[in-house]
Amino acid sequence: MARAEEAPIFEARVSKVLDGDTFTLSGESRRIRVWGLDAPEWNHQGGSTATSTLRSLISGKHLRCAVLDVDRYGRLVAQCLLPNGRDIAAEMIRSGAATEYCRYSGGYYGTC
Repeated sequence: MARAEEAPIFEARVSKVLDGDTFTLSGESRRIRVWGLDAPEWNHQGGSTATSTLRSLISGKHLRCAVLDVDRYGRLVAQCLLPNGRDIAAEMIRSGAATEYCRYSGGYYGTC
């Protein structure tokens, strides 16, 4: 993981996918923003594809998320893993539905 060694960890089931890089977990009131991922907004070109790709990837799944930051909107910025250990951001980048957010990732996913 990026810097997750000492980060607070949340483990919960996905309750709702809001867009291509934001979702909520059961029992957590704050939204989760996927660390290192830049997806188009829902109302921009590619936004509905990014949202549906993330939805198909994580809906109803139990995730393990390491909270690395809190953004200006109060969302928890987290690096999250699927039950099989795959990184959500890496999967979204690999699918082509989103890109690496190089400004924040520091090239972690190797696409910057």
